[in-house]
Amino acid sequence: MHLSTYIGIFRRVAILAVVFLATLSISRLLLADIYWDRVAATNGLGFILLQGVRFDIILLGILFGPVFLFKPWFHTLAFLRAIGRWLFPAYLGVVTSLAFFVEASSSSFIEQYDSRPNYLFVEYLAYPKEVFSMLTGSHLVELVAFTALAFFIAGFVFFWLRRDPSSSRRIPFWLCLLATPLTLLLMLGMIRSTLDHRPVNPSNAVFSQDSMVNQLPLNSPYSLLYAIYEHRKNASSKVIRYGSMDDNEALGIVLKEAGIKPADQLDSAIPTLHHQAATYPRDKPLNLVIVLLESLGADTVGSLGGLKITPELDKLADEGIWFEHLYATGTRSVRGIEAVISGFTPTPMVSVVKHPETQTNFFTLASLLGKQGYQTSFIYGGSAHFDNMKRFMQNNGFKTVIDQEDYTDPVYQSTWGVSDEDLFNRAHEALSASGEQPFFSLVFTSSNHEPFGIPENRVSPESDPEGARKTAIKYADYALGQFLNKARQSSYWKNTVFLIVADHPARLFAGKLVPVQRFLIPGVIIGPTIEPRIIAGISSQIDLLPTLLSLMGISSNHPGIGRDLTLPKYFNGSGRAMMQFNALQAYLENNKVVVLQPDLAPSSFRLNAKGKMRLKSRPDAELEHKALAYSLWGPLVIKSKTYHQ
Repeated sequence: MHLSTYIGIFRRVAILAVVFLATLSISRLLLADIYWDRVAATNGLGFILLQGVRFDIILLGILFGPVFLFKPWFHTLAFLRAIGRWLFPAYLGVVTSLAFFVEASSSSFIEQYDSRPNYLFVEYLAYPKEVFSMLTGSHLVELVAFTALAFFIAGFVFFWLRRDPSSSRRIPFWLCLLATPLTLLLMLGMIRSTLDHRPVNPSNAVFSQDSMVNQLPLNSPYSLLYAIYEHRKNASSKVIRYGSMDDNEALGIVLKEAGIKPADQLDSAIPTLHHQAATYPRDKPLNLVIVLLESLGADTVGSLGGLKITPELDKLADEGIWFEHLYATGTRSVRGIEAVISGFTPTPMVSVVKHPETQTNFFTLASLLGKQGYQTSFIYGGSAHFDNMKRFMQNNGFKTVIDQEDYTDPVYQSTWGVSDEDLFNRAHEALSASGEQPFFSLVFTSSNHEPFGIPENRVSPESDPEGARKTAIKYADYALGQFLNKARQSSYWKNTVFLIVADHPARLFAGKLVPVQRFLIPGVIIGPTIEPRIIAGISSQIDLLPTLLSLMGISSNHPGIGRDLTLPKYFNGSGRAMMQFNALQAYLENNKVVVLQPDLAPSSFRLNAKGKMRLKSRPDAELEHKALAYSLWGPLVIKSKTYHQ
C-alpha cells in the first residue's frame, strides 16, 4: 500500500482545517478593523495576527486532533468504516458549527463585556428563559442569522464529508500502529505550542495595556474553552492565580489593613472575627433597607459628573452621606451582592453567592441582624433562583425571600421579572407591615437590564443609539423616587437607615488592563438620623457593611474587613478599593494602582486626576505585595470556611 492512500483519507478533513484556520484569521482582521482605534494605539497589529495563527493552530489541535488520531483505525475493518462514515462527519459538523457560532458572537460579546467570550457565555445557560428573552429582545437579528448559518455549516460539513470517496479505503493495522504515536506527538505539539514546561495560555497573548486588545490574538472558541477549563479547575483547585505568598503573611497584611490587632481577635480559628463598637450607640438600633440598583455607573449620574438622567438620585446628594469615589468590586450583580451584604472582597473564583463552599454558615448582614431579633428579607422582582441568590440567602440569614412568583397583577412584566414600580410597591407594603419588630431588607432592582423593558408613559424616552438603556435608567430612577416619597410618609421612616447603591457599573471599555475609573458607582446613605456629608475620597463596597452597622447603632462581632467610614480617620474615605475585571484584579490606593494578571508579574500604575493610568517605570513592590495579599485572602477563607460569626 502506498503512503498516499493513508494520507488520502485526510484530504477533505485537511481542506476543512485550512478553511477553518482562514476563517478565524479573517474574523480576527474584522475585529481589528472594528476596534482599530484601540488596536492602533498599541501598535500591535502584526503581533495580533501572528500570535493569532498560533492560537488558531492550538484550537485546531484540540478540535481536529481526535479525528487525525482515530480516523485511520476506523479504516481497518468494514464495520468500523461503516461507523466512521457517520461518526467523523457528525463530529466535525457539530464542532465547526459551534466554533463558528461562538466566533461570530465575538463582536456583540465584546460590545457588552469588553472581552472575548468567556465563562459568562455559558454560565447563564442554566437560565434559558431569561437568557433567550434577553437575546431575542436585544440581539434578535444576530441570533437568527448566526444560528441559521451554524446549522447550514453543520449540514454542509456533514454531507460533504459523508461523500468523501476515500471513506471506503482500507488501512492496515501495522500502518495505524506506526502512525498513531507520530500523530499524537504532532497533536500535542500543536496544543502545547511550546517546548517550555508550561503550555501556551492566554497570558502569552498579553502585549499591551488594553485587556481587550490583548485578547484579539486568541480566537473565541479557544477563549471560551480555556475559561471553562479554568472555571472547573479553580472551583476546587488549590492553584493560586496571581502569585504565591505564605498564608499567614497574607492574613497578617489583611488584618493590619483592616485595623484588626491581635488583641482584637476573638477566635484564633476565625482570624478576622473582631468586635466593632458602633460610633452612634442607640437604645433602640435602627432598621436597615438596602436598595441595590442594577447596572448603574457614575457615568450616568449627574451628581457624579455623568449624564443628567437620574434626578431623583441626584437629589439625595445633599440629603445624606454621599460617596463621590465609591468603587464597585466587580462587573456582575453577584459581586455587588457579596460585597454589600457580606463585606467580602472580589476573588478570581466564582462569587460567594454561587460558590459551593459558601452556601451555609457564611457571614452576611442578615445572619448578624437575625441573631439580634431583626426580620430579614430579600425582595426581588425576578426569579430569586437566578445566580443562586435564593439558595445563598436563605441558607445565610434571610428568613423571607420575595420574588416574581409573589406579585399579583403587576404593572409590567419583562424578561427579568416585574417592573421596579412593582418591586418598590411590594417592598413598601412589606416594610409597612413590620410593626415594632426591627427589620433588614435587601431590595434588588432589575428594570435597568437589557433588553430594558419598562412600562409606558412614565418617563420621556431617549432616542439616541443608547436610547433604550438611558430610558431604562430614567425609569429606574423614577421608580426609586416614588418609593422614597412613600417611605418618607411611612411609619418606618423615622427608625430606618437607607443605603442606595449600585451593584456594579454598566459597560466597561476604556482601553486599559482594568478600566479603574469605570468602576465608579453611585452610593448614598439617607434617613432622618443621618447627618449629610460628602465622602470625597476613595471607598469600596466592602466598607459599606461596617459603616451601616455604626449608623444603625449596632455593636457586634463579625469577620468583615471593610473600614467603618464613620470613624474620623476615614471621614474622607477608606483610601483603597479592589476590583475584579474578567481574569484580572486591580488594587487602588490613593493615586496608585496595581493590576494582577494570571501567570504574569504585577503591573504598577499611577492614576492621574483625569482617571488615566500611566505605567510606572519601577514596580511598587509594597503595593504589589498588599494587592497580592488581598487577592489571596478571599480564596483562603473560603477554603478554610472561616468567614462567619
